[in-house]
Amino acid sequence: MSHFLGFDSSTQSLKALVIDAAAGRIVASATVHFGRELPQYDSPDGVLPSADPLEKHASPLMWLDALDLVLRRLADGGAPLALVRGISGSGQQHGSVYLNNTAAGALAALAPGQSLAAQLAGIFSRKTSPIWMDGSTVPEVGELDARIGRRLQDDTGSPGIERFTGPQIRRFFKKDPVAYASTARIHLVSSFLASVLVGGDAPIDFGDGAGMNLLNLRTGVWDAEIADATAPGLLRLLPRVAAGGGAVHAGVLAAYFAKYGLRPGIPVALWTGDNPASLIGMGAHRPGKAVVSLGTSDTVFAAFEKFHTDPDGFGHVFGNPAGGNMSLACFKNGSLARERVRIDAGVDWKFFDEMAFEQTPPGNEGRLALPWFEQEITPAGRPIGLRANFDYASAPAAVRVRAAVEAQVLSRALHSAWVGKFDTLRVTGGASRSKGILQTLADVFQARVETISVTDSAALGAALIAAHDTGGFAYDGLAEKFCPTVSVTMPRPETAGVYAKLLPVIRELEK
Repeated sequence: MSHFLGFDSSTQSLKALVIDAAAGRIVASATVHFGRELPQYDSPDGVLPSADPLEKHASPLMWLDALDLVLRRLADGGAPLALVRGISGSGQQHGSVYLNNTAAGALAALAPGQSLAAQLAGIFSRKTSPIWMDGSTVPEVGELDARIGRRLQDDTGSPGIERFTGPQIRRFFKKDPVAYASTARIHLVSSFLASVLVGGDAPIDFGDGAGMNLLNLRTGVWDAEIADATAPGLLRLLPRVAAGGGAVHAGVLAAYFAKYGLRPGIPVALWTGDNPASLIGMGAHRPGKAVVSLGTSDTVFAAFEKFHTDPDGFGHVFGNPAGGNMSLACFKNGSLARERVRIDAGVDWKFFDEMAFEQTPPGNEGRLALPWFEQEITPAGRPIGLRANFDYASAPAAVRVRAAVEAQVLSRALHSAWVGKFDTLRVTGGASRSKGILQTLADVFQARVETISVTDSAALGAALIAAHDTGGFAYDGLAEKFCPTVSVTMPRPETAGVYAKLLPVIRELEK
């Protein structure tokens, strides 16, 4: 048997994939959209309404109902769940779940006659879970920065970040000390759902744990000084932290899930965060290969071995489920910024994606235009509209398009250089269809650019983790089967010097 099950609990939905690892194919899938299919939680986008626009929470009961529903959907659809020999999953990073002292007993006593949500409704010391979109912890980040200083980034892999779990825990302790005092365990979304599957207390893996501002990535354990500065007695509330790779599992599947046709007792691998899972699902588990995701926000993430951090303080370090570390940089001005440039230039997408680059030379004769229509986060800056080093308004449309795209790509290269040299970029997202953008990426990074057909990379990554950690399948072979290359764009060596001269120019524009 070579069937494995992977989950991805994202902001708006829960996805599940069953793969046949030996055959290299997805044999079944199902999705539950929280807003459409669980309307009782009043979360059309997976987020509860709030009077505070910075506060973004979700109900953990919604995730439990979704888990029951997605498994029922797989079973009713004829998925071969009886053949599944291992499970793993990914959760939206930075979301946290707060359990009281009844949780351990309730998880251990799950009965098939009732739903998960009905049986576990009373286990939460905090009824809602702050998620990655929450930005309400600015004072708490400042307090941790004042107490810990630069070591917060140097040892945990990231500076103090509002959405990260440590500042969120501190805010909970300050706002509701009574509820904090009744808390017996604090999980991430990933480790909470893994705990439900095993009916026990699952560890937090290095990949997701690194997104908390609490895990010392140099020592591999929770940092006692940072935990004490975050909230009193926090260390005893955190699950143990562990590395994936098969040496440690979350546990074995609880008997409750036999009602869906799964076999109790099969291993449940550690769950991880959605970004580390996507690294695996994109076939980029080895150093030298980066993923560039071109979406509403653009992200660049890549595996690397020896732990080090971004000297500029913008990039993040998480654990790589395949071993070692991974970097991640997020750029808020992505596809929406490109679309605004296109509209302002009065051109269609064919012109934007192809003709503009045919009508202008690489490097655009030094003309760059930085499209920061939203407040940028890499590097951190205020929205400036669009900043150019030439007369942008009177320039031809093709010049304006190339100026904006090259500014974006140069910025991505500038802020990922601390990771090392990339031989290959795997590009995904809507803009990966653009020939002009793909060639610009190849030329600026001087790397082979590949597009692949993977869509649900986090869910697929979770299934591949299950196949590796519980079934012994090698990641290289899995990537070859499940992440085949669709197209290749090669760099033009003669453009290397052109773009090297523009890197200092983009840094000045960002200032």
